[in-house]
Amino acid sequence: MLILIVGAGRVGSAVAKQALEAGHEVSVLDQDPLSHEQLDKDLVDTWEDAGGRFTVGTALEVDALVEAGIEQADVFIASTRGDNTNLVVAQIAQKRFNVKRVVVRVADPARAAWYAEQGLQTICPTQHAIDLVREAALAPVA
Repeated sequence: MLILIVGAGRVGSAVAKQALEAGHEVSVLDQDPLSHEQLDKDLVDTWEDAGGRFTVGTALEVDALVEAGIEQADVFIASTRGDNTNLVVAQIAQKRFNVKRVVVRVADPARAAWYAEQGLQTICPTQHAIDLVREAALAPVA
């Protein structure tokens, strides 16, 4: 299974390493060539020696997505810092390239909910934090 991850920051690189360790083929696309260091961090060898792929390019450019392997991707994960970028490239993966499973990181809870209704699997760390606060508020005080 090929997993294509856009964004090689802390989240994207952590997911990429776990997926590679689990035996999946993993390709990472990021516009910053230095983000490759996140992928190499804590590895004995380089990311590529471990079996990963890394492409430097802008995720909003179809050529960069194709170079990174979107046409063969079974899973697409958008994990950049920008909600707008994540949402646009996730829709491109879903609608133009027919990737079977598309996961998108969205910080804004309202947008995450709306895009989830449109068929994207959204992960919203902000909503998760809100839910934890609500749970804590409802918990009985000892």
